[in-house]
Amino acid sequence: MNRINYAYLDENSKKEIRRTILKAVSIPGYQVPFASRELPIARGWGTGGLQITLSLVGDEDILKVIDQGSDESVNAVNIKKFVVDSTGVDTTIHTSDATIIQSRHRVPEVPLNENQILVLQVPMPEPLRSYERHERKTKEMHGHEDYSVAWINIFEQIVKFNKASMHADYPVIVNNRYLMAPSPIPRFDNPKLDNNNALILLGAGREKKIYAIPPFTNVKSIDFDDYPFEKEDFKGKSCKITGATDVFLDEIKDEKTGEVYYQTNDQSYMLELLNEKDRGKF
Repeated sequence: MNRINYAYLDENSKKEIRRTILKAVSIPGYQVPFASRELPIARGWGTGGLQITLSLVGDEDILKVIDQGSDESVNAVNIKKFVVDSTGVDTTIHTSDATIIQSRHRVPEVPLNENQILVLQVPMPEPLRSYERHERKTKEMHGHEDYSVAWINIFEQIVKFNKASMHADYPVIVNNRYLMAPSPIPRFDNPKLDNNNALILLGAGREKKIYAIPPFTNVKSIDFDDYPFEKEDFKGKSCKITGATDVFLDEIKDEKTGEVYYQTNDQSYMLELLNEKDRGKF
């Protein structure tokens, strides 16, 4: 790739995106519109998160890109290659070594620190869109803090299934004010957003919105006093490879034997656990 501009985007575009990020950080959970740029990947494949990464990345940064827990998926590899080709920055698969982590649908298992930025790709940033299709109306609802429809939706799920049935993109209240879509991360990851040490930025390229969770910000999944929020329950299950029980697990079926087993979703974390076990043998 010819390096016409560092990090591909022109400097004015990066400045505009950085100004948008500053406003998003100043108003936690609020969706800030921005002029989403064209990239050599299709909208809907992480362009919002990628524009944030391209606007913030510098020569000293170390980049990690994951897609549903994998560093080696096609989406993760292509995004990582695009950023590296246009910047020359170093990459890593280890969460603790990265300064910028761009992710699709997962928050890493390794706790983040205050020197890191987590960038989440978001397909649908508006948590009220399922109930109201008009943007003008949803903005009014946010302005009046009118989120009753979200609680009614959870209530209807409890009536039908005796529990909230949403497995991903479970809405949260940020800083005791804005209802926010946390991107389609599993409910298991929602508690990780609360008072996280890192800056969390969420970008939706197709919908042209950026929003943020600053470090040490209160984030609470919506629930009821008598039906509190519950993340996925993996009680009695463990990773077949590492034996880990305190992680998000994928259910896998062996096509030959028909056996159902579980495996740690965050592959780089699973490798780190395996390396620790191997070091303990010697």
